[in-house]
Amino acid sequence: MNNAGIFDPADGAPGAASIGAVRRVMEVNFIGALAMTQAMLPLLRKSPAARIVNLSSSLGSLALNGDSSSTYYAQQFIGYNASKAAMNMLTVQLHEALKSDGVKVNSVSPGFVKTDLTGYGTMSPEGGARLPVHFALHAGESGLFVEPDGRSPW
Repeated sequence: MNNAGIFDPADGAPGAASIGAVRRVMEVNFIGALAMTQAMLPLLRKSPAARIVNLSSSLGSLALNGDSSSTYYAQQFIGYNASKAAMNMLTVQLHEALKSDGVKVNSVSPGFVKTDLTGYGTMSPEGGARLPVHFALHAGESGLFVEPDGRSPW
């Protein structure tokens, strides 16, 4: 379960975001998950029911970010959004690389969870854990990007 994530208030639109903030966000949200996954791959390949669940966000959807009618269109945080899009690419590539080993890999956006990261949200942390835990324990399919209402567009 790749669930580490930060948001930096100096992140923002591409023309205004602090480069340092973008680096910090990418380092934790994407590079950290990639490093952890690489470290665990030998064990995952040996497991009879291995699962990788990458915590993503609708803000990582290129389709939703590019749709001016989407509620996510105005959320211009180049570091955070790009880090979640990178997690989705990690999911796509790991799914392809690990499917012959039987490892299930999915991106999960749990919804807008009230956590220390945001300080507010529409879902409790317990509610936000349901979908990621389901995919960690029961994933039948692999290579998906899902949120509580179903599949998300990449």
